[in-house]
Amino acid sequence: MSTADWEDRVAALWADQTVDDEERIERMTSLAADAPHPAVGSFEVGGAYDSGGRETEAHVHYAAATEAGLDTVDPARAAQMVVQHASTLRNLGRVDEAIAMLRAAPTHPATGAAPRVFLALALHSAGRSDEALRVAIEAVEPTLPRYHRSVRAYAAALTEA
Repeated sequence: MSTADWEDRVAALWADQTVDDEERIERMTSLAADAPHPAVGSFEVGGAYDSGGRETEAHVHYAAATEAGLDTVDPARAAQMVVQHASTLRNLGRVDEAIAMLRAAPTHPATGAAPRVFLALALHSAGRSDEALRVAIEAVEPTLPRYHRSVRAYAAALTEA
């Protein structure tokens, strides 16, 4: 199967709203066997488990994708995986690891401001609400049509000692 065909099949599976979580996991696991690289297959299987609310299994596959070099094989997926894996870690109660992962997240068009938004969620889970709000405001500030200086100042004031 060509890489393009494989990518089309993965995209179709993600787009299929009639597939339940278990079937998606089974079908993605099968597709992963034909992935253009093991790291890509592990990422997609991890995403299927993650989407199905099975964070423990998702973590295993995300870690395998990292170990297999996803960051060099597919930088867009690697950027997405940071967000997804950190969210999984947060859901597993490993908030400090999630925060560290999101702080180190690469900037990539595939994720936009998502790493900052998920960092805000992780900070909130850690009980650091002012810092979480600051991060969320700073993530959104560049998209505002005006009030940039005021918004930046208000955000900074949230965590000033």
